[in-house]
Amino acid sequence: MTTSRWTVTRVLRDRAAGLYLAGVVVSGFGTSALWLVSGVWVKELTGSDGLAALCLVAMWLPTLAGPLLGTLADRTRRKPLLIGANLLPAALLPTLFAVDSPARLWLLYTVLFVYGATGVVHDAAESALATAAVAPSLLGDFNGLRMTANEGMKLVAPLAGAGLFTVYGGPAVALLDALTFVLATGVYALVPVREEKPRRPTTDWRARTVEGTRHLWAHPRLRPLVLAAGATMFCAGLSGSLLYAVIDSLGRPPSYAGVLYAVQGAGSVAVGLAGGPLMRRLGERRFAAAGIALTGLAVAVRAVPADPVALASGAMSGVGLPCVLIAALTLVQRETPDALLDRTTATANTLMFTPNVLGLALGAAVVEVTDHRLVLAVLGVTLLTTAGCLARTRRTPKEPVSGHLRTSATT
Repeated sequence: MTTSRWTVTRVLRDRAAGLYLAGVVVSGFGTSALWLVSGVWVKELTGSDGLAALCLVAMWLPTLAGPLLGTLADRTRRKPLLIGANLLPAALLPTLFAVDSPARLWLLYTVLFVYGATGVVHDAAESALATAAVAPSLLGDFNGLRMTANEGMKLVAPLAGAGLFTVYGGPAVALLDALTFVLATGVYALVPVREEKPRRPTTDWRARTVEGTRHLWAHPRLRPLVLAAGATMFCAGLSGSLLYAVIDSLGRPPSYAGVLYAVQGAGSVAVGLAGGPLMRRLGERRFAAAGIALTGLAVAVRAVPADPVALASGAMSGVGLPCVLIAALTLVQRETPDALLDRTTATANTLMFTPNVLGLALGAAVVEVTDHRLVLAVLGVTLLTTAGCLARTRRTPKEPVSGHLRTSATT
């Protein structure tokens, strides 16, 4: 615990890192609130679990274009890109005031899709900018803190969003989200980072896109970790699509999702604070495998229709699911040359989060025709099997990445 506090203090003492985390907190609050409310909004307008789950599909679908969007991000400076990625959704979200009937849900889905596309670019630039602000030895701790800051919003944002939705409706939550993006823009503008203009590329966009994918796929330590994360996120997406069916089985209203998300957020806060020290002790692979196994248990017990079990499952998912994401992101940052970092990060995000989209889409169809308890049991077994396979992966000696020079962004 002492080591954990020391590393947290060391990271937060850096002004750039502190401002960066403040931006994550501010924008994460609005994002978490809208993420929940969009599904509740559609559920109340239509009564359909499938259409409610499609909100998450719309937000995650742009990850399919992750490698291409990451290639575009590598051609510009990261800080201005972050600012633009916050201003665009801030301008679009107020249009949701027009969504007042099922006939206008297309507008909500469209805004969520653009919201997701800017998020892909935002995440790639954010990850690359972090490598300029934080020493490589502290990236694990920093990523854990970022997860804590982001997921910690689930402690307050979903409940606040659900309360705001109940009193004033969905448009009020959209306006709140827009305001958080504007505030985050101001915070990111204060981050003290000096960047050189990226060199003009000598190859076309297709070749540059392939470079990031090739680096990730050929790396003996990155590939199994990213693939395990993708399998985990597929199961998490399918399980997430069953959320409102689980809530129905508990005899609770749709807004009860806010309580479950808050409990999950509490678990994510805990693992985020301990992520860095645990990864140093276990290594990225075993840390990720342990988290996947805990997620599998959480998903399996969610089939039991009891409030205490549902709450415990949410807390277990909150602890387990971020582990593989923290481990994969940290390894990508440490072992990728700066010139490839946006592309490789976006490609890794595609491989990890595209399965989540597929799981959400499949779950939106399955929930209407299949007993959700059977699906949850199968997903639990699948996750436990994934954890076992990752834990048995042959250990590969850590090799330094040649040419890992951060020349495009320096603090």
